[in-house]
Amino acid sequence: MDPRQSATLIAGKGVEGSVGRSSRRQVTIIEREVWDALMRETGSTAPPSTRRANLMVSGISLAETRKRVLRVGSTRLEIAGETKPCERMEEAVSGLRAAMYPNWRGGAFAKVLTGGEIRVGDEVAWESDGN
Repeated sequence: MDPRQSATLIAGKGVEGSVGRSSRRQVTIIEREVWDALMRETGSTAPPSTRRANLMVSGISLAETRKRVLRVGSTRLEIAGETKPCERMEEAVSGLRAAMYPNWRGGAFAKVLTGGEIRVGDEVAWESDGN
């Protein structure tokens, strides 16, 4: 995955131009704070693109958030589950796969409820229940 300053999310589909979209796993998300902690723990300086996620967020926790709605700019994403790390994580950084397993440290995957363009620096917040 190549870092980008913006992307278009398509409701019910995922990231425009992304390969291998599914109905449940339309967008994958990781936390900046978790990635930084993983790099300290493994003694690595691998870039976040190593994780192969579509979106990196900061200032929120993804752990145990299934069915919650995350707002990124004007878009809305429903968290569908935890993204489990694959063998590629271990190939990239020794010990990374095991370090990602506890407490959703591998990130989350989501369905796009409301599409639109997202940009680096957009506000990221949980939608309150009932909205």
